[in-house]
Amino acid sequence: MLLTLTTTHRPATDLGHLLVKHPDRVQSFDLPAGAAHVFYPEADEARCTAALLVEVDPLKLGGGRRNRAPEGFALGQYVNDRPYAASSLLSSALAKVFRSALRGESRDRPELAASAIPLTVRVPVLRCRGGADLAVRIFAPLGWTVTADPIPLDETYPEWGDSRYVDLTLTGTLRLADALNHLYVLLPVLDDAKHYWVAPDEVDKLLRAGAGWLAGHPERGLITRRYLAHRRALAGEAMARLTELRLADEPPADDSIEPSTEAGAAEDVRRASLAVRRREAVLAALRDSGASRVLDLGCGGGALLTALVADRRFTEVVGVDVSDRSLGMAARRLRLDRLPERQRDRIRLRQSALTYRDDRLRGYDAAVLMEVVEHVDPPRLPALEDAVFGHARPGTVVVTTPNVEYNVRYEGLGPGRFRHPDHRFEWTRAQFAAWVDRVAAAHGYTAVLGGVGDDDPEVGTPTQIAVLTRDDRDENTSNDRKEATNR
Repeated sequence: MLLTLTTTHRPATDLGHLLVKHPDRVQSFDLPAGAAHVFYPEADEARCTAALLVEVDPLKLGGGRRNRAPEGFALGQYVNDRPYAASSLLSSALAKVFRSALRGESRDRPELAASAIPLTVRVPVLRCRGGADLAVRIFAPLGWTVTADPIPLDETYPEWGDSRYVDLTLTGTLRLADALNHLYVLLPVLDDAKHYWVAPDEVDKLLRAGAGWLAGHPERGLITRRYLAHRRALAGEAMARLTELRLADEPPADDSIEPSTEAGAAEDVRRASLAVRRREAVLAALRDSGASRVLDLGCGGGALLTALVADRRFTEVVGVDVSDRSLGMAARRLRLDRLPERQRDRIRLRQSALTYRDDRLRGYDAAVLMEVVEHVDPPRLPALEDAVFGHARPGTVVVTTPNVEYNVRYEGLGPGRFRHPDHRFEWTRAQFAAWVDRVAAAHGYTAVLGGVGDDDPEVGTPTQIAVLTRDDRDENTSNDRKEATNR
């Protein structure tokens, strides 16, 4: 079975640094059921392709066990499509061969590992139970452009129709770690079979690989059941934990809306990608600001924290939330109890109300209020403004909030309804701009407004974003840091 991964990022040969596999060498790895080989069919400045070839030994796969053969086929455990079609065997090979890349780690190119790059993935033979349409439903919400061409049973006899296999191609601009984790989870999901016994620890593996995307995926139920081999108890546990993460996430402003039209699937794809695009916009603003010590105010279950920690330019990341339950979820999502001490020291979780002054939050380069202000009762907004902009006074503050004008584009959202049941208000573009201008003028910041998501010519983008930069940032940063160090 074969998988190829191509990038046109320049220099494209940096792919070798991200995968920790040199383009000039063929490397081989032993697997329980055979061997894996990594090589590069092409590698130059403009284009680089890494290939993962897995050779399956049917005798090793059978393992000499007297398993019950499927459908009464006595040699079924030895004579099958496992050596040729992508399956959980390929997923296991990915986990072993590209272990550090799956974690988003790169000693030589840490900034690139944290950045989205153009990628093309091809799996020429993938057993897809559910057909090409299911492959699109599974991968498209994650930001991929999907081509799934059914493979005919026999090209010389087209009247026989298509086989159960597809030739899958994915194109998109994503972090390499995200791409590999998508493949690790979803290849066996589409195949709907696993070559090993699914134990309870598979739930942790699923949630670890699905961090940041699975909880909000419109097909999370199907993914969970299939990944866990339809074991009801394990699937139930996984869904319960995913629901916790989803409720305590950003919270995504559009996840509460249920489409009521036949266009529902397209709406789900658009919504699922908006949360990702929102995080990417916030991360880009933080990188542009040059911040290294960052506050995530109202961090919820830790979706943004996970992305911040993955980028080593952020040397200190602090998640702040009033809910102890949410902070517990963030700790589990970040796997704080399993991180090496050096990496764990970069992360802090603090319980605090954003409407009260907190000296522990002073002295930071930047702070993020991502989908937070709309959850505050309007009479309490001045207190939040004073606590964040007047007292904590980070050098840069990034704010995102829904654009209420865009709500008319959501089919399932009735007149007068907000995108989330906990929203206290939702602003028009003019209202948000007026609030940002007033806060900036009152506290000595300069503001730049923008949008996230598809820009509708009539109603704008679904998410509004503002980047506020403190006018005296350079002058006061050193004093702020001294104060924070003394505390």
